[in-house]
Amino acid sequence: MSDTPEKSDDKSVDLADLDGSVEPETLRRVLQNLSLACVIADYSSWEILFENATFFQWFPPKGDRDGLLTERLPDLNQAKAEERLKKWRPISFEAETKPGGREIPLEIELRPLPGDDGTLCIVECRDIAKRRQAEYMLESYSHMAEKNARDLRREKERVEKLLLNIMPRSVYEEMKDYGTVTPQRFDDASILMLDFVDFTEMAVSRDPSALISELNDIFTSFDRIVELFGCERIKTIGDAYMAVSGLPEANPEHAQNAARAGLRMRRYIERRNTAHTEAWRCRIGIHSGPVVGSIIGIQKYVYDIFGPGVNMAARLEVQSEPMQITVSETTYNLIKDEFRLVDRGKFEVKGFGTQRLFSLETEIAMGR
Repeated sequence: MSDTPEKSDDKSVDLADLDGSVEPETLRRVLQNLSLACVIADYSSWEILFENATFFQWFPPKGDRDGLLTERLPDLNQAKAEERLKKWRPISFEAETKPGGREIPLEIELRPLPGDDGTLCIVECRDIAKRRQAEYMLESYSHMAEKNARDLRREKERVEKLLLNIMPRSVYEEMKDYGTVTPQRFDDASILMLDFVDFTEMAVSRDPSALISELNDIFTSFDRIVELFGCERIKTIGDAYMAVSGLPEANPEHAQNAARAGLRMRRYIERRNTAHTEAWRCRIGIHSGPVVGSIIGIQKYVYDIFGPGVNMAARLEVQSEPMQITVSETTYNLIKDEFRLVDRGKFEVKGFGTQRLFSLETEIAMGR
């Protein structure tokens, strides 16, 4: 009789063979009490040689038979797993199980484990619910931060748009960069003042909502006109509209710009009156001279201009007849070669004494 022991066909794993320094029963108890699911299998047949209680709970067998690992883990890609394990490379994937109806997300990893024939692998299944929750919270915070950033950007754009409606861009940029604006004197500027004839009576006799809606439409068109001709709208007060050319950037054509804007405003009103039952009539005054521009206010900002030039333009507007543009002699001397003007004679202008005034009719080059 041979002394060589016969090789058994039983493939069940003797845990004592895995680590001789630990008692088999102790090692078994350790594996059975792990919070992660643990399996030792033969990937040549996918027969399960050992499984702990957690794996049995998460992936219970169907029926009486224990079932192969590929049956217990339906998400396992058998071909890919065999290919990687044969190359002594691990493979991992994510799956879900529902023991007792509770859904548990899992990370499953298979690693080669040396055995008698080199086809053993150990399978570990970890509960990643907390990690998923952390990832979800991180993603939610990320989306929230992105949304807040978008909202902040939109609010910044809205505030910028509002501020640009009440001050020139260069003034806004200075205030944004330095938190304040230095008052500036502009020696070469032209101021345009406009208001409407009998607006007070219109406000009393007409529907307020309709009247303000019409005034808003008109002023919106004026804004486009002054921008088109290189002017800045400074402010509106009731039915009064004030614009200026030559600031905050110097412009040698400031008087011509103001004159063209005034002519286009008047033409817009004339054309509008032909399409509406209610007629609007405006008076316009234009004067060229030095002004000072600055931000006024701390909590409520407004950009305004000051000086005799502003007062003179307001006086000229009062001296105008309905649908007439009156300019000072100073402005006349700056634009007389490009525009047709009519001498209105001398007038007593409050605060400025006797002044020669001119009526602006058309632009010679454009015939308007």
